[in-house]
Amino acid sequence: MKIINKKSEKSLIDQFIKDFKKEYLIKKKQKQRLSFVLTGGKSPIKLYRKLAQINIDWSIIDLFWGDERYVSHQSMNSNYKLAFDKFIKKIKINKKNIFSIKTNKSISKCSTDYSKKIKKYFKYKKINFDYFLLGMGEDGHIASIFPDSENLHKIFIAKPVIRKDFERITLSLNVINNSKKILLWLNNKKKSKIFFKMKKKGKKIPVNNLNNKNTIIYKIN
Repeated sequence: MKIINKKSEKSLIDQFIKDFKKEYLIKKKQKQRLSFVLTGGKSPIKLYRKLAQINIDWSIIDLFWGDERYVSHQSMNSNYKLAFDKFIKKIKINKKNIFSIKTNKSISKCSTDYSKKIKKYFKYKKINFDYFLLGMGEDGHIASIFPDSENLHKIFIAKPVIRKDFERITLSLNVINNSKKILLWLNNKKKSKIFFKMKKKGKKIPVNNLNNKNTIIYKIN
């Protein structure tokens, strides 16, 4: 597990952008595509705004989501809407490069459809995203995988999550951990403190189950 420490969110964002550009240039040189899984919540807002300003060829990048609330894409609670408003609508990217989690059918059908979409994208071979961006909740949850969840160690691609606040659709820990790079975004001191506090609570906390070999933590000192 690699940890990148910075004194400010601006410095943290600058480092992320630098690393992202490096990854992009490697893919471009190799004439390959870059799969980038986005996260929801408030923590990536400033990062998304900065990503929207960088001068790269977005046509070789495919965007996915690690989880989504089962609400309309027009809802203020939608992870898609957040990424679209702060980032996607400001860049030149084709709709076919945007693999959002649909919420216009039953939640089980939407989950199944997203699983099929991801399988097809990886040509029915191993699912391994290039870049998987994650935030972390105050309880140590990642995507929509929560502490003591029955989904913590189950093998699946996308699955419904029933909770009191919102029904959700999440990718699995297995899919997350198979990613080439997992980027855990801890953009303030409070999140960093919570992360180290959660480390003491063991494997029942989702964030403690990330693949150490592939995880890079971006955190504030």
